[in-house]
Amino acid sequence: MPMQRRLVLATFAAAALAACGENKPQFNAIDLTGADYAKDFSLPDTDGKVRSLSDFRGKVPVVFFGYTQCPDVCPTTLAEIAQAKQILGADGAKVQGIFITVDPERDTPQVLKAYMANFGPDFIALRGTPEQIATLAKDFKVYYKKVEGKRPGTYTMDHSAASFVYDTQGRLRLYTRYGSGPQALAGDLKQLLAQA
Repeated sequence: MPMQRRLVLATFAAAALAACGENKPQFNAIDLTGADYAKDFSLPDTDGKVRSLSDFRGKVPVVFFGYTQCPDVCPTTLAEIAQAKQILGADGAKVQGIFITVDPERDTPQVLKAYMANFGPDFIALRGTPEQIATLAKDFKVYYKKVEGKRPGTYTMDHSAASFVYDTQGRLRLYTRYGSGPQALAGDLKQLLAQA
C-alpha cells in the first residue's frame, strides 16, 4: 500500500475515533455500560409488592445495599441521593432511590418504611429472605458479612459501600463510590436523564 494512502486511512481512522469519543459522556462515577452483571432484582417492597427494574422504566434508579442500623455509610449515601434529587429540581422526580437490606433479620417492613421516610417519600426499600439476598448480592458482586458484637445477640454488618445507577431503560450504567458527594451524583444523573 502506498505511503500516501496509508496516511489518508490513518487520518480517517483517527478522525472517526475522535468523533466517537466526543459523544461518549464523561461521568464522575465508574462507567459500567455493557457490564454483564447486576441486571435486575426481584424482591418485595415494604408493602409486600414484588419489584424489579422494569417497574422503574422512564426513571433513573439508584440501587444501594445496606442496613438500617448502619451508623454512617448507609444514611450518608441515602442522604446524598436525596440531595442529588433536590439539586436536579423537577428532574429529581425521575430519580428512584432503592435500598436493599442485607439485614432482613432486623430490617422488618415496618422498620424499613420508617427508615426510608427520613430520605424522601418516594424512596423504596426491598427485603428478601436471607437466601434471596445472598443470591442477589452475588449477582451484583456486593460483599456483606455479619459481624458479632461484644454482647450476645448484637451484631453489625460489614458491606460494600457503593451505588448502582441504571438508565431510564433499566440498563446498568454506573458504579458510584461512597462519599462521591451529591453534586457529582447529580451531574451523572443529569447526563443519564438527558439520554432518555
